[in-house]
Amino acid sequence: MSSTFHKHQRRHGKAVSVRRRLRQVTNRPRMSVFRSLGNISVQIIDDLRGHTLASASSLEKDLRVATKGVRKTDVAKRVGALIAERARRAGVAKVAFDRGAYKYHGRIKALADAAREAGLEF
Repeated sequence: MSSTFHKHQRRHGKAVSVRRRLRQVTNRPRMSVFRSLGNISVQIIDDLRGHTLASASSLEKDLRVATKGVRKTDVAKRVGALIAERARRAGVAKVAFDRGAYKYHGRIKALADAAREAGLEF
């Protein structure tokens, strides 16, 4: 087994641990973040029904065009504001923030702060 395998296993275990703690504390919809090297995406998920209520990504065409040449942290801020707007349209005001295995730092923090500023509560 390679070290890449073990790194993936640790990351997955951390994400599961964070998600388990969220479910113990609250039954709000979960705002789950995925961060890749170049992009960031977020979705609001109702775990009780297993449905995605709203989503936003830096890969969306209109956002991709508007953020060409912009820092990744600033793109995350725009995605955070966009998900808050879409959540409001879907009737969601309060969510539980699922950062996955990522540290609450950098792009993850920028996305969360922008979503809070736009009116999403978590």
